[in-house]
Amino acid sequence: MLETNTPRTAVIDDAQAISVCLARAFDDDPMMRWFFPEDASREAALSEYFATIFTRQYVHNAVCERTGSAASFWVPPQAQAKAVPDAETIGELVRILGDRAGLFREAVETAAKHTPREPHWYLALIGADPAAQGKGEGAALLRSGLAKADAAGLPAYLESSKEANLSFYEHFGFAVREKLALPGGGPTLWAMWREPRA
Repeated sequence: MLETNTPRTAVIDDAQAISVCLARAFDDDPMMRWFFPEDASREAALSEYFATIFTRQYVHNAVCERTGSAASFWVPPQAQAKAVPDAETIGELVRILGDRAGLFREAVETAAKHTPREPHWYLALIGADPAAQGKGEGAALLRSGLAKADAAGLPAYLESSKEANLSFYEHFGFAVREKLALPGGGPTLWAMWREPRA
């Protein structure tokens, strides 16, 4: 990926680099390990999953940014109705997830029931390659998205399935709003909210 910490807009040609980076970033994520339990095939499956949602969904209907080894997908309120997978994308995801597709659907439906109704910027996804973690790339992407939310005078919302990441988000003003137990014995999701700043 790029050799810089400065966020720039991600375009469709970035799909391969972004999907590989995110596959590495989410390899130890509890929810992704629940959806993709096989160690031997997880990285390839995650890479295909992220490439699919990026190229078919987020690059068209979200604010997608990247740095050298990290990426983020933010969905502003006016795009939230469009930033959902269409039938063809759902078919692709079902193929990639295989027998875990039902668990994935239930998890998405559970999270959707708890999504705040008031207008907000939604951090759909953020991740950095583990080799680059601690170098400020994820923080740069988070700041960039939050600056856009703040400029619009709007709060920001995210869900984290990794408890170790909560303090990172809290550093940027997020607070846990709700703790969700996913159906089927899935991992916990922490719903986090941040009020806009002047």
